[in-house]
Amino acid sequence: MHSDQKAIPMKKRAIRPESKSIRILIAAGGTGGHVYPAIAIADALNELDSTMLIKFAGTKTHMEWDAVPRAGYEIFSIWISGFHRRLTLKNLLFPVKLITSLVQSFKIISSFRPDAIISCGGYVAGPVGWVAAKRAIPLFIQEQNSFPGVTNRLLASDAQKIFTAFEDADRHFPKEKTMLAGNPTRKTLTEVNSHEAYAHFGFDPDMKTLLVLGGSGGAKTINEAMAENLEALHNDFSLQIIWQCGERYYDKLHTELNTDDFNHLRLIDFLHHMPEAYAVADVVISRAGALSCSELALTGNASILVPSPNVAGDHQTKNARSMKDGGAAEILKDEEVKNVLPTLVQNLIHDQERLKAMQQAALKIARPNAAKDIAQEILSTIKSTDE
Repeated sequence: MHSDQKAIPMKKRAIRPESKSIRILIAAGGTGGHVYPAIAIADALNELDSTMLIKFAGTKTHMEWDAVPRAGYEIFSIWISGFHRRLTLKNLLFPVKLITSLVQSFKIISSFRPDAIISCGGYVAGPVGWVAAKRAIPLFIQEQNSFPGVTNRLLASDAQKIFTAFEDADRHFPKEKTMLAGNPTRKTLTEVNSHEAYAHFGFDPDMKTLLVLGGSGGAKTINEAMAENLEALHNDFSLQIIWQCGERYYDKLHTELNTDDFNHLRLIDFLHHMPEAYAVADVVISRAGALSCSELALTGNASILVPSPNVAGDHQTKNARSMKDGGAAEILKDEEVKNVLPTLVQNLIHDQERLKAMQQAALKIARPNAAKDIAQEILSTIKSTDE
C-alpha cells in the first residue's frame, strides 16, 4: 500500500511566500492523454502568474510519476486503481484502495490548502475531486474526449467549470458549465530545430521518415502490423522509422525482430523526445486518442489514424473522422491495418503534394491557444471568487 504523502522534490520555481500565492492542485493520471494536457494547463497558468504554486496528485504505478517531475512539478502519491469489470482477485483490494485514496486526498488537500483543483481525468481524479467537493473547493474539469471518462462524468455535478475539446462531449455535462476550449497541448512540441531533431535520431534529412505511435502504453494491433511489414517499410521503401511500441511490448519485439539489423529503425518503449519525433516525421501512424489528434494538428503532421475499438463510446473513431473530414488524416480500421498499412504508407509518403495539403489541413484544425484559454478562465474565476 502506498501511503507516502511526501511530494517528490523538483527544481525550484520563483514564487512569493506560499501564504500569498495562489495554490492549484491538479489530479491527472494513467495515460498521456490525461497527463500531458494537465501539464500544458500548469505551464499556461505559470505563464499567467509566475508566483502560482502548482502541485499534482497521481499514482506511483503510472506514467505521471515520471512525466510530471520531468516537467518540473511536484507530485503527491495517491493509491488508487480502477474496478475491473471481469472477475479478478484485484477487485478485492478496490474497497481498501478507495478508502485509502480518500484519506490520502483529504490529508493532501488539508496540508496544501489549494485555492482550486483541476481534474484532467484518470482514476486518481475521483477521490481528489470528491474531497474537493466536500471541502467546497472550486473544482474545474478538463475533458479530452468526445465521450467523457467515468471519473469526469461523476464529478461534473460538483464542478465550477468544465472545459471540453469536442462538441459531442457537451451533451454529457450540465450545459451551463461547459466551455468548448480544445485540448491543451505542450508548447514545446513546436519549439524544436529540425536539424537538431534529425541529429537526435541519427537520421538523414533527405530520407523519408515514418513515426509510429500506439499511445503511451503501445498498441498491440499496430505493433503486429509493423512487425509483419517491417522489412518492406524499412528495406523496400527505404524509410527511416521511429516506432514507439510501449514498454510491455518492447523486449519481445526487440528480441524477435533482431532490430539491430535495421539501421534506420529506432524501436523505443516510450518517446520522451516527442518534439523531435514530430519534427522529422513525414507521416505518422497513430491511435486516434484526443491528445494524439490535437498534437498532430498542432504540429501539422499528416497521419494515418487507427482508432482503437476498445474505448468507451467509440470516441476514437469520432476523433479520427473529424481529422479525416478536415483533410488531415486517413483512417484504417483496426482489423485492416496489417494488410493495408504498407500500401497506404507507400502511396502517401512519396506524394509530396498530398502530404503538403494534409499538413496544411492539420494546422487549420489546431487550437494552439487551448491551454492559455483554459488557464485564463480558471484564474479569472479564482480571483472573482476571492473578491
